[in-house]
Amino acid sequence: MKKQTIIASLIGLVIFYACGPKSEEASLPMKVALAYGFDQFDRLNSIAYTWNVQVDSARVVTRDWKWNIKGRTVYYADADTSYTYSLDLPADEMPPADKGFINDKYWLMYPFQLVWDEGYTYTVEEDVPAPISGNISTKMIVVYNDEDGYTPGDAYDLYLDENFMIREWVFRRGNGPDGRPFTWENEKEFQGVKFATEHKNADGIRFIWFTNIRVD
Repeated sequence: MKKQTIIASLIGLVIFYACGPKSEEASLPMKVALAYGFDQFDRLNSIAYTWNVQVDSARVVTRDWKWNIKGRTVYYADADTSYTYSLDLPADEMPPADKGFINDKYWLMYPFQLVWDEGYTYTVEEDVPAPISGNISTKMIVVYNDEDGYTPGDAYDLYLDENFMIREWVFRRGNGPDGRPFTWENEKEFQGVKFATEHKNADGIRFIWFTNIRVD
């Protein structure tokens, strides 16, 4: 784990943290994770869910997942195929579904990824209007390094409320200047763990949502 550093900007009072939020329960990433029940997560054995995306006005694509947390396996099914694979496979032997698993899990469990992930930095800005609602929020900008993962160098702008819940986010590929905002809403709780089950775009159209959530 990398050593944490803190730099306070005299102008913007923006706080920068190097990787390593896992060890700091007072850090903002940990506060976000705890707001969604991270302290209850180790009680779970598996999480199953269906990821749905509105591709266009007439087409919805779905993927079914079951993550066996303790057994470190993933079951995947779509309209054409289904199989189970091990998360302990070498990176070059991972099946094509693993990229989808990571993507879909981020939409459902990103608050926990803030603790699980390494290799990112973040900055914090206070009293920033969220891009869709305009509500005054705490903005946390998360930037991944340019070496790891399927899409290295990507960035996420999280807009948090006073309870450290994500209300909106913007994904920016390669830490580019532009990205599309989406809401985080319709939270549901399962054995003490909360998931935002709907994400709408700036036009209020439901873009990604989760169904058939089962937690054991």
